[in-house]
Parts: sequence; structure tokens; C-alpha cells
Amino acid sequence: MGRLDPLSSISSGCVKKLIYILLPAVLLSVACRPDIYVRDGVTDGDSFYLAPQAYNDNDPVLQSWVTYSLLRSACQLETGSENPARVSTYNCELKARQHLLEAWQGKPHSEDEYLDTLLDVRHAGFLEEYTVYYFGKQVWQVPDTVDMDAFDNWRRVHLKRHRPETRLIGSWGYAGALGEGVGH
Repeated sequence: MGRLDPLSSISSGCVKKLIYILLPAVLLSVACRPDIYVRDGVTDGDSFYLAPQAYNDNDPVLQSWVTYSLLRSACQLETGSENPARVSTYNCELKARQHLLEAWQGKPHSEDEYLDTLLDVRHAGFLEEYTVYYFGKQVWQVPDTVDMDAFDNWRRVHLKRHRPETRLIGSWGYAGALGEGVGH
């Protein structure tokens, strides 16, 4: 006598029902892992880990974004929040973009369309307004000196089809769950 296939006695309708019952349970068990949690494209955590390429690649564009990543994550950590990965403040974003441009401006013979455009924004005196317009959150405390009307007029002429960028070189994670990482 041949071997019995245990699934041969189950109808295809029963298999489909079983899949519909088990699939959500499997997905929930994977999604609820406490050591790694991503929501809205952001990894939660209490420590910022630089990507290994930050140590090995001297590309001026990459290193400028490493500067941005380190400044922004350090500012987020200084807020004292339980989950600094979720912190978004005007000062953190503005300071990180200012340092991004300082790092980039010192790189001769390098080209990057976004960074060069951001330099133009700063030279026009609208880096604060740019930061609020493209990255602002309702909870931000923005100084009264930020002139969004003037920026809007300038933006319509100089930033047609512009797409803002944020290139974090690293990720957030929980120090205890991830063990010792590279450079937090």
C-alpha cells in the first residue's frame, strides 16, 4: 500500500480557510517582535547606529549626509525622549541641515544636485523657511522671524519641481536588543 498524503483528504476550500486563519496569526507574530519595529518607514529605538559604509567610503556626498545623520540623531537623543527615533523638532532638523551644508560646502570638485540646490536656498536666506516648508510638523515651535510668505514667492520661481531629500546614513535600534552596534 502507498503512503497516504495527509493533505489529500482536505478539500481546497478547507485549505483556503486554514490559510486565512493562520496567515494573520503568522504576520502578527512577525510584526510584533519587540526588538525590531518599523512604523511609518522609521525604525524605533534609543540608539543610532551608523551604516558600515560611513566608515569606509570617503565620498563627499556620503560624508556630508553622515554629518547630517550624526547631528540630527545626537539632537534627537538630547531631547531625553524614551523613543528618540520619533522626535522631530525644528531645531534638530535646521541644525542638521546647516551642518550638512557646512560639510558639503567644504568639498571642492564635487557635485550633487540636491546639496547644490540647498546651498542656493541658504544663500538666498531661506534655509529656515525651507526646513519648515518641506519637513515641518504641527508640533514644531517655529520662530516668528521665519517668513513663509517671502519663501513661498521665492520657491515658486527657484524651486520648480523640487523634491526634498533626507539620506540618513544609519538606523535606529534598541541597544539592548541589538547588542553592541557600530557607532551610536
